[in-house]
Amino acid sequence: MGRIYELYAPCHFGMEAVLKREINDIGYDVTRTIDGRVYFKGDDETIVRANLCLRTAQRVMINVAQFKARTYDELFENVKAAKLEEFIPPDGKFWVSKAASIKSKLFSPSDIQSIVKKAMVDRLKSVYNISWFSEEGALYPFRVSIVDDIVTIGLDTSGESLHKRGYRVMTVKAPVTETLAAALIMLTPWKSDRILIDPFCGSGTFVIEAALMAMNIAPGLYRNFISQSWDNIISPDMWEDAKDEANEEIDYNVKTDIQGFDIDAEALKAARFNAHRAGVVEKIHFQQRDVKELSHSKKYGFIITNPPYGERLGQREELVELYSALGKRYAALDSWSMYIISAWEDTQKYIGKRADKNRKIYNGMMKTYFYQYMGAKPPKKKI
Repeated sequence: MGRIYELYAPCHFGMEAVLKREINDIGYDVTRTIDGRVYFKGDDETIVRANLCLRTAQRVMINVAQFKARTYDELFENVKAAKLEEFIPPDGKFWVSKAASIKSKLFSPSDIQSIVKKAMVDRLKSVYNISWFSEEGALYPFRVSIVDDIVTIGLDTSGESLHKRGYRVMTVKAPVTETLAAALIMLTPWKSDRILIDPFCGSGTFVIEAALMAMNIAPGLYRNFISQSWDNIISPDMWEDAKDEANEEIDYNVKTDIQGFDIDAEALKAARFNAHRAGVVEKIHFQQRDVKELSHSKKYGFIITNPPYGERLGQREELVELYSALGKRYAALDSWSMYIISAWEDTQKYIGKRADKNRKIYNGMMKTYFYQYMGAKPPKKKI
């Protein structure tokens, strides 16, 4: 085991418990949870496996420094005191890719970024006894967040956000991200031996994420990470070993009944293309179909969907017709469960039934609700 780091993974607000469960499931202990962020301890192998395997995390960060600062002088001196040389080699290219501040005395992102970068340069100049950085080596992006005057300096091991799995090239307007789709599926009791239909599948995010789960395909298997070039922190063969292990765990023979419907032929074309790139196209049945034709002969299935809610449809009358049709078709499905993420405030009214539960979720900056209609549980299978 190498050096132990405090790591943290940002996630969608309200999804911390889902991510915590995921981190535990891949074998690591969560140390603390705050809004939109889960902390855990681990070494270089943990960094690799977390990037490859976590479905609901947005990034995997190394917590380089955490301190209180209410003035720019305090910010500068605390960053300068951090042992940055443990992370950045003399030829490393480093920068502050993002700064954010909430309820804090220091609030200007551009000022925070420039002062943190200046402090980092001063620290490394003195440690390495150099006056100029070639920055020809690996890339080391840092992110700064300040909440209630507590500053967190994080080193981003992922690079591009983890919702970019590498499969979604073709997209349609207003999709949910892959990480949010995975988290919403995990909030339901759906398992791979149960039916799942998305009647508004768009570019296929829900059904593709469900198929990846069913086949046990690691979500990061088909993409690269910025920390793959950090041979000062992560052993280069660690990535290959982790990917080999993930490949061995794929279940190609799993039987599924996952279906994606959409009335839009272009959306279905995108969905099929994305499913093919994700390696799950054979596990999903796509069909051009109006929601009014939604039906299934079997019991105990699931609808998990992100219907239009005004962003894509101009007229309220169209929304009324669409949600009413979905409500009628759901009522005709015996023992099914339905989970809808929507920003439309009249969702329950036109579905024709109050949800058993609903929870507020931010899809980007848009406030939405996840309406949960619980169907009957299937009888336990006789052994």
